[in-house]
Amino acid sequence: MCGRFTLTVDPAELQEAFQDYKFPTQFAPRFNIAPTQPILAIPNDGLNKADFFVWGLIPSWAKDPTIGSRLINARGETLAEKPSFRGGFKYKRCLILADGFYEWKAQPGTKTKTPYFIHMKDRKPFAFAGLWDEWHSPEGSQIKSCTIITTDPNELMTTIHNRMPVILKPADYAQWLDASPQTPDKLQPLIKPFPTDKMSAYPVSTLVNKPSVDRAELVVPVQG
Repeated sequence: MCGRFTLTVDPAELQEAFQDYKFPTQFAPRFNIAPTQPILAIPNDGLNKADFFVWGLIPSWAKDPTIGSRLINARGETLAEKPSFRGGFKYKRCLILADGFYEWKAQPGTKTKTPYFIHMKDRKPFAFAGLWDEWHSPEGSQIKSCTIITTDPNELMTTIHNRMPVILKPADYAQWLDASPQTPDKLQPLIKPFPTDKMSAYPVSTLVNKPSVDRAELVVPVQG
């Protein structure tokens, strides 16, 4: 799964990396983004514009918005089958902006898990593949939400965890954000592990375990 990630670059650097899309001119660096919090995403609504979504998908048909806390990730292998995700897979896809993510490695023979920070070797921002939706309350309020798609781990992630988020290559952004309905056979080839040789990882402080802690020291390497 993917349960925490970062977006620490400034708006100008993000705009440079994603030149075809529009971004807010101001937002704070985040070192410990957790479920139910706002995350920056580009929906396939034809505007090519990023906005803040709640992390945890609330399907439009949901009776209770708290379902979102259980839908922070979507398994890539079953997107076309699960009622919570199959509509989004066909109609509502998004890019979720990040520059790193965390995963926890179990220590054999103990209950201890060591957090790792995973990032691109060039430290540039990237995009998770996501699904989004809009939920309307009986009172008329609206919540935009999204979920991160996961897949099998690549060689690097296999040493840490048995899943990893789907990271899209820039060449695939346009297809993923196509506003027209898509069939699973066209999209499924994009749901795959990202190349290992472009990624790196190292252990970090267990401070990241606390969602309330959000500061730069979380991404500082520690002894594994």
